[in-house]
Amino acid sequence: MTGTLRMRAVAGIMGCAMSVLAYGQTAPLPSYAFTKAAVVAGARIFASHCSACHAVSSLRYQRLSGDLGLTPAFIKKEIMLPSGAHYLQGMHPVMTEAQAIKWFGMAPPNLSHVVRAQGAGWIYRYLTSFYWDPKRPSGWNNHVFPQVAMPDVLAPWGGTYAKDGRMISPGREPKATYQRQVADVVAFLRYASDPSIFERRALGRYVLGTLILLSIVSYLLKKEYWKDVKPNGDEASQKPRDRAGTKKS
Repeated sequence: MTGTLRMRAVAGIMGCAMSVLAYGQTAPLPSYAFTKAAVVAGARIFASHCSACHAVSSLRYQRLSGDLGLTPAFIKKEIMLPSGAHYLQGMHPVMTEAQAIKWFGMAPPNLSHVVRAQGAGWIYRYLTSFYWDPKRPSGWNNHVFPQVAMPDVLAPWGGTYAKDGRMISPGREPKATYQRQVADVVAFLRYASDPSIFERRALGRYVLGTLILLSIVSYLLKKEYWKDVKPNGDEASQKPRDRAGTKKS
C-alpha cells in the first residue's frame, strides 16, 4: 500500500469515527430491559420489516418456542415468513442473493452474530442514523455507515430527516414509541447472537446457590479440621514433656 493510500485509509477511518461520535451524542441507546417480551416484540418487527432481505440463519424458528415460551402456532403466524420458511431451519430471507446483487450491488449481511461483532449500541445508532440523500441510488445515507446501500425501511414509522437533523416528513409513530421499537429489534438481534442467554440466566441462580452452599460446608469443615491445631507463636509451650512433667531441652 502506498503512502497516499494509507493516508486516504486513515482519513476515511477518522471521518467515520468522527461521524459516529458526532451522531452518537444525539442518538444514545435508550435504557430498556432485556426481557423475553422485548425480544418477542423485536422478532415480530424484524419479521415484517427486515427478514425480506436479511438472514438470521444461525437461529432456528423452533428455538423461539423453548427460549421465549412461544407456541408453534404463534411463531408460524407472527414471525415465520409466509413462503419458503421451515420451522426446523434458520431464518432465511425471501430475496435471493442474485436479486440482492442486482438491486443493491451486494447481498445484505447475515445478522446472526451482528451484535457480537458490532455491539447493541452501534446497531441502534445505525438504525436511527439514516437521512435522506437524493444523490444515493437508494435515496438514503447514514451517519454511522456512510454510503450504505441499505435504504431506511423504518422511515414510514420513524420519519424522514435531512443530513442536518431537520425533519422532512414525520413518521406514523411517536418518537418514544419508535425508539422503543428499534430497541426491541436490537434486543432480538442480541438474543439471536446468543440464544442460550435466557437459559443460562435461569440456571445461574441454582449454580450460585450450589456454590454458596459448598462454600459454607467447606468453611465448617475447615474449622473442624483445624480446631486442634495450635498457633506457632508459643514454641516453648509446644515442646514435649517427660513423664515427670518437666519440659525437655
